[in-house]
Amino acid sequence: MSTLTPDLVLPSLAGLVRPRSPLWTPQQLRDLVTRVGSAHGDDLLARVRFASPQRWWARLALTEEVELWLLSWLPGQRTEPHDHGGASGAFTVLLGELSETYRHPRGPVRHREHASGSAIGFGPGRAHQVWNTGPANAATVHAYSPPLVPTREYATLYDIPDDIPPLPPRRSLAELSREPVEP
Repeated sequence: MSTLTPDLVLPSLAGLVRPRSPLWTPQQLRDLVTRVGSAHGDDLLARVRFASPQRWWARLALTEEVELWLLSWLPGQRTEPHDHGGASGAFTVLLGELSETYRHPRGPVRHREHASGSAIGFGPGRAHQVWNTGPANAATVHAYSPPLVPTREYATLYDIPDDIPPLPPRRSLAELSREPVEP
């Protein structure tokens, strides 16, 4: 089963998120966001909205194995330090540049810059904080597997536990499919 967000449907997106079993690896997620960015970047940038004070986001696709999101970042917008509840993830930068500080349990805090066109995949045992430190707007495509897993926030990256345990999904795909879609 898969669903696509009605206002952001792109004709060939469904083929890119077809079911895989059991879950997507970080490399497969990285390949997915790279393909989506390459094939649909112009269409997505035409649809992205930049909002303040909170960042804007829209789900592009959801299957039993993966969810795909489009996010915008005004200069200065950021996430809190967080993990992805045991899900693997990936993102690619469509526009602008982002800074990322990240840490694996029991590891050092590290920093990376992500320029337009770059992509990264990461496993479930990673926490990070992402922000737009540049002077221009930024936009990204993110993918997570398993889908619908909540994030867990921390005061700092030094507060992540020695092991990042998986969290249960917030809802099932079947529950989401029964909800009415707002125009």
